Amino acid sequence: MDGYVSTGAGWFTLSLVNAGLAQGKGRSGWNWFVASVFLGPLATFLIVTWPALEVDRGIDAG
Repeated sequence: MDGYVSTGAGWFTLSLVNAGLAQGKGRSGWNWFVASVFLGPLATFLIVTWPALEVDRGIDAG
């Protein structure tokens, strides 16, 4: 039983880390948290390898 608890805690922690990584790359933290619950390390791989999104900050360059 303890193995299931520690595995679940690790999976949940990985999901939180992935949400933070996703937000840092301009993506939805909540969506990636949910995806990470199901995909786990595969979601981490996708977040790390995909390029960051261009974020429009609403500042006029002209």
